[in-house]
Parts: sequence; C-alpha cells; structure tokens
Amino acid sequence: MDEDPQAENGESPHGNEAQAVAENGYDPYDEDENKDDVADEPYGEAPASDVAEQLRGLVVYLATNLVDDPESVEVEARQRGGSVFISLRVPEEELGKVIGRGGRIARAMRTALMISGSRSNVRASLDIED
Repeated sequence: MDEDPQAENGESPHGNEAQAVAENGYDPYDEDENKDDVADEPYGEAPASDVAEQLRGLVVYLATNLVDDPESVEVEARQRGGSVFISLRVPEEELGKVIGRGGRIARAMRTALMISGSRSNVRASLDIED
C-alpha cells in the first residue's frame, strides 16, 4: 500500500472530501473498496444451466396439468448463449389440450415462458411437437 505524506498529516489529495470520508466511511475515489462484495451477475440472475432448468420446470408444470396422461409429456431444454430453447412433446391425442382453441393456451405458455426468461436476462422460446 502506498503511503501518502499528505494523508499522514490528515490532509487529503482530494481536498474537503476527506471530511466526508471520515464521517461516513465511504471514499468515492477508492476503486478497490468492496471489490469482493460485488457479484459478477446482477441480483436475481441464476447461472445459465439453472435458468434453463427452471424454465424447463415451468413448462413441465404447465403441460402436465393440461393433459390426461402426465407421464407422456417430454420437455427438453437447450441453452445457447443468451437463449433457451424448450421443446415440448406430447402425444397427438393430447396436442389439442396443450395448444388450445386458436392457439390460446400455447400462446399463454409462451408468454409465461418469455416473462420468466426475461427475469433472468435470457430469451426463451417454446416449440410444441407431437
């Protein structure tokens, strides 16, 4: 650590701001302060693999509650960069229950998936297959 002769005398190279540092303990010029406390990721953002798994879980929950045979639902999640691709496979006889009249249920599932993904700063998409 460099010793500053002005600091020994109670003087600061930043003038009157030394009083503010002394009063509240914060030095706006100290670049190394709290480096270890700052996370690399924003608050609420999970690691990449966890995000894909959480989005996959959301689709599994929604789809299994829509169909008659929950064991027939298959959901696969792939993450590539900032995007998560979810594939939902259901038997052909269950496809109408997942898509809904005019695609309303499928659209609602995609909307919920996009909102959930945006909270983790990823772009999510849903592909429904039979």
